[in-house]
Amino acid sequence: MHGPATSGWLLVVLCAVTGAYCLVWMPRCSGTARAATGGEALMGFGMAAMAVPAAVFTPPPWHWVVYAAVFGAAALRATWPVRDCGRHAHHLVGCLAMVYMAAAMASGGGHGTHAGGGVPLLTGALFLYFTVYVLRSGTRLLSLAPSGGGTVPVPVSPVPRTAGPSLVPACRVSMAIAMLAMLLTL
Repeated sequence: MHGPATSGWLLVVLCAVTGAYCLVWMPRCSGTARAATGGEALMGFGMAAMAVPAAVFTPPPWHWVVYAAVFGAAALRATWPVRDCGRHAHHLVGCLAMVYMAAAMASGGGHGTHAGGGVPLLTGALFLYFTVYVLRSGTRLLSLAPSGGGTVPVPVSPVPRTAGPSLVPACRVSMAIAMLAMLLTL
C-alpha cells in the first residue's frame, strides 16, 4: 500500500503478529473454530505482505493477481460456513475487500503509486463497514474488561477449548483497524 514507510511497517508488524498468533493457536482449535482461526492467520499474513513499504520491496507487476487469486479462493471457502450459519460473514467481507484492494492496486499502477485507486463508493462502503465493525466489536471487548483493576474470573473446565483462543476477537478488531488503514491509502 502507499503511504509513509513508518505506518507501512507498523501495519506489517500488527498484521504479521496477529497472523502468527492465530497460526500458533490453530492446532488447539477444532471444527469451525480451527477453520476460522486459519482464515484469520491467512488474512494477517496477506495483509502484512500487502503493507510492506514500496521503498523496501518492489514486487513484480503480476503479484496483485496472486493476491486476488488467494483471497478470492479464501472468499469462496468462507461462503460455505456463511451459508450454514452466517457467523463467518465478516471473514467473507474481509477476503472480498482484499480482492478489491488487489484489483484496485493492479489497475492503479501498483505498489507505492498514487495513480488509479478504487471505486470511491465501494471504498467508502468498505470503510464504513469496517469502522462500524471496529466500534461495535471494540465496545464489546471493552465491556469484558475488568473494572477497578480486578481480574476477570476464568471458568475452569475439564473439556478442552474448542472455540479458539480468547484473544481471537481482539485479533479480529486489530485486523479490521489495519483494513481501515489500508483502505485509507487506496
